[in-house]
Amino acid sequence: MACAAARSPADQDRFICIYPAYLNNKKTIAEGRRIPISKAVENPTATEIQDVCSAVGLNVFLEKNKMYSREWNRDVQYRGRVRVQLKQDDGSLCLVQFPSHYILSLTSC
Repeated sequence: MACAAARSPADQDRFICIYPAYLNNKKTIAEGRRIPISKAVENPTATEIQDVCSAVGLNVFLEKNKMYSREWNRDVQYRGRVRVQLKQDDGSLCLVQFPSHYILSLTSC
């Protein structure tokens, strides 16, 4: 098995994950919200997050059957996560305005 240092940042398993709970203003920090309520939106879906990231020009893909571990509700609207590529093969940023997943989350809303 290859070590993590040898894997390329462009491998899909190295993309960052964004779950809808990270951006949901109905969630508390303990329930998984990662941004301020003022920047969060009401009940975002993984498809909406994918659309916004794609419109900005990021390389994204949707994993529909994934669930956030803190999400107690198993309804279809709460399922899914978005994988986003922040770095290219050489380690440089794909888009300089998004150097980290935190900045991406704040800007996507």
